[in-house]
Amino acid sequence: MTDTLPRLTLYSRGYCHLCDDMRVALEVLRGEFQFELTVLDVDADPALEAQYDELVPVLAAGGQELCHYFLNEPKVREYLAGFR
Repeated sequence: MTDTLPRLTLYSRGYCHLCDDMRVALEVLRGEFQFELTVLDVDADPALEAQYDELVPVLAAGGQELCHYFLNEPKVREYLAGFR
């Protein structure tokens, strides 16, 4: 077990319903897992927009992409379980 909370980054857009859906799905997981969530607006940074543009929402952690468009709950659960 580690004392450090896992850090997830959600690359998102303000007008993206899929982004909203992924954020809500992540909040549901907070009932079972503790984690830090940073939400970054890709439209606020040209480099992020170029990297993620049509892929948003993108959920990343530990230098890897966990999923995009929709929450891959089994993959995210597996990642978060490694911090228990």
